[in-house]
Amino acid sequence: MVSTKLHDAKKRWQENVLRRAQEKAPERKSVFHTSSGIELEPVYTPDDVPVDYEAELGFPGEYPFTRGIHPLGYRSRLWTMRQYAGYATAEESNARYRYLLEHGQTGLSVAFDLPTQIGYDADDPMALGEVGKVGVSISSLADMERLFQGIPLDRVSTSMTINAPAAILLAMYIAAAKRQGVEPSKLRGTIQNDILKEYIARGTYIFPPKPSMRLITDVFAYCKTEVPRWNTISISGYHIREAGCTAVQEVAFTLANGIAYVQAALDAGLQVDEFAPQLSFFFNAHNQFLEEVAKFRAARRLWAMIMRERFGAQNPESWRLRFHTQTGGSTLTAQQPMNNIARVTIQALAAVLGGTQSLHTNSMDEALALPTEAAVQVALRTQQIIAYESGVADTVDPLGGSYLIEKLTAEIVERAQAYIRRIDDFGGALAAIEAGFINREINDAAYEYQQAIESGEQIIVGLNRFTNDEETPIDLLRVDPAIEAAQRERLARLRETRDNAKVAELRARLETAAKGSENLMPLFITCVENDVTLGEICHTLRGVFGEYRPDATI
Repeated sequence: MVSTKLHDAKKRWQENVLRRAQEKAPERKSVFHTSSGIELEPVYTPDDVPVDYEAELGFPGEYPFTRGIHPLGYRSRLWTMRQYAGYATAEESNARYRYLLEHGQTGLSVAFDLPTQIGYDADDPMALGEVGKVGVSISSLADMERLFQGIPLDRVSTSMTINAPAAILLAMYIAAAKRQGVEPSKLRGTIQNDILKEYIARGTYIFPPKPSMRLITDVFAYCKTEVPRWNTISISGYHIREAGCTAVQEVAFTLANGIAYVQAALDAGLQVDEFAPQLSFFFNAHNQFLEEVAKFRAARRLWAMIMRERFGAQNPESWRLRFHTQTGGSTLTAQQPMNNIARVTIQALAAVLGGTQSLHTNSMDEALALPTEAAVQVALRTQQIIAYESGVADTVDPLGGSYLIEKLTAEIVERAQAYIRRIDDFGGALAAIEAGFINREINDAAYEYQQAIESGEQIIVGLNRFTNDEETPIDLLRVDPAIEAAQRERLARLRETRDNAKVAELRARLETAAKGSENLMPLFITCVENDVTLGEICHTLRGVFGEYRPDATI
């Protein structure tokens, strides 16, 4: 309980000291606020933060995990340093992975090209002009093997940013590991596997919601026993934030999607403590440093409450929100790209102080092109300097107890809970998506932010203030268009040399299985091991499941 003495002292200071200072030197803005519209006072005291320490903060490694999911934080093990990478062919991406590992990266993060993300082979007419452009092209198990050639899959953690065909790419990864002699039980990593945010923000969906959720719960069930160290989903707020939402909305919409996945798994007959420890999350880190730190802490507290109180999870591992962070791509500017190094540093530091388990730092040139090796090295070195030189990894939750941080954490929890209640009123995340509610909220927030930039209320250095008449050119990575022809030739040879009768038999088996209710993961692995391609599997499933078509009226 805050003392009357402190309350009176603050009131005296406001009236006698603060007011005179404001009269002498007016404040820069009439109102200071965060990206979520949370108004900021000039100063905070214990009077502003009536926290129940044990119930709302606790200790690191204990419920509600506000202060972190590990008792020692980074004192025993640093976060996994990943750099999201992949372009052109599997061989070129493999070379980039080896470069990153040699320079101190501790985990791989795979970017796939658009045809792969929406289930088309490199020789499909729909893939024309897009092969290898924004990620690596993977059409067959042979491509996956080349991607990880010489990289021992039992000794690295691999994250794959893939959603609609995530189960199939995981099947390829498992099959590639088996050919290395690595048992699936030894594999560590994550597939994004988050289709709801595709309907909300990105658009790389294939199938309608019901069969898409089936594929996700099939992965949950299969990995529970066969790949127990694998994170079966990375419930992603990153792309929702990139679409323009606020920090509060990022927490609320991400956790609402998480609730939907947990409920889908329960409806499929799984027990919550069987699959919940393998769930993971993926958040954005933006420039408003203090709000971002508080956002991560609030998300941990909320998820622990949701899993224990809403779903009755008994295992503390089910309560822990484990998350990867990527710095904000939408915050990078093509103007004065060197400035992006400072932005990324601020964002990465917020993620570390917020307790992330894994981190990707964007490269300074990503507003212009895929990153060069030199730019990637600077981005990775940013993480290493934070880890080894700044001292912030030496204490658990070092900003915990800051009056402002605790006030923002509590405010984000409260506002996110209000959003989740509204989503529940729609009938859950999927119903709220179909009603257009979540998209409207994101669009409104994005529009308000753009208005603030155009009016000059929100200053972006090098964009609407402190501009240069001439830009300094920087080296950019260019993807050779010849790689598309090479990929098509490889696929042609594969189709000529494989057992096409076996392929036809397996596609027929897959069609029958998709019409039923059996877990499709074992059959996916069998298919890819017999050179059935990604596009062929997805086309077979399209014939059964159909394709998702959003309501154009929303």
